[in-house]
Amino acid sequence: MGNHSIFSEFILLGLSADPQTQILLFMLFLVIYILTLMGNLVMLLVIRSDSHLHIPMYFFLGQLSFLDLCHSSVTVPKMLENLLSESKTIFVESCLAQAFFVFATGGTEACLLAVMADDRYVAITSPLLYGQMMSNQLCVGLVWGSWSLAFVDALVNILLAVNLDYCEDQTIPHFSCELSSLFPLSCSDTSTNFTLLLCSSVLHFFGTFILIFFCYTRIVSTILNISSTSGRSKAFSTCTSHLTTVILFYGSGFLSYLLPTSGSPVEMIFPLQYSVVTPMLNPLIYSLQNKEVKAAMKRMLRRYVNSFT
Repeated sequence: MGNHSIFSEFILLGLSADPQTQILLFMLFLVIYILTLMGNLVMLLVIRSDSHLHIPMYFFLGQLSFLDLCHSSVTVPKMLENLLSESKTIFVESCLAQAFFVFATGGTEACLLAVMADDRYVAITSPLLYGQMMSNQLCVGLVWGSWSLAFVDALVNILLAVNLDYCEDQTIPHFSCELSSLFPLSCSDTSTNFTLLLCSSVLHFFGTFILIFFCYTRIVSTILNISSTSGRSKAFSTCTSHLTTVILFYGSGFLSYLLPTSGSPVEMIFPLQYSVVTPMLNPLIYSLQNKEVKAAMKRMLRRYVNSFT
């Protein structure tokens, strides 16, 4: 190690150094986080309590809501704490733990979105065999597979990062800890870490994106072959919510990692989009664009009102 000094803490620079701006950002992201918790919890409650939604499509939607709760809770509470704190420090171990869960939940969401695309593909291209092909056992297996693949991948990356020595600049120009932000701070050789992270990114994000693209190519082809306009409209309406979520997740994710870094605070807009804003928007997207979810919410509200009358 020579004359390098070893640090036990990092400093998360966050979104702004201005105290007044930090207070405004704290209020904004606190409201967003509360709405995220409420929206996804309501979605989980509606799906669980309404028997009309006990089908594979809504089973996966419930898993997405639970995942959004987890993904948002990994980053937002620490970000809110730092917005009110002067030190803005985080222990190296805590930073690695946060990076692990950011990687794991992000990878799981990518896999789950691909599973949901495959579900829509089967439902539209083989409607008569949908119930038989998308059995409960298969759906549970696909969800467990998504979680397991992402967590194993994240664990391998983090275990390799644990052995790094962090002895350069302590500051992380971000509001959360991610592996790509930690490697430049290390005085160890990180070439193996970068290679592994690149392979993991290709597998989880580009791999799942290609699968989603293939599913929607076949879906669009099938929809265009439907003779009636109403049939085409009904078939496409079952995909709009998922397609919107895919565009938000992958669009902000790709822009965040593919754009060259310049140190500008504007670069944090895209990470904020997929880690903070998208988890809040997903319940709104599915509740506003999905007639069955809206009907289920009305039934649950009526039952709630009738219980007090």
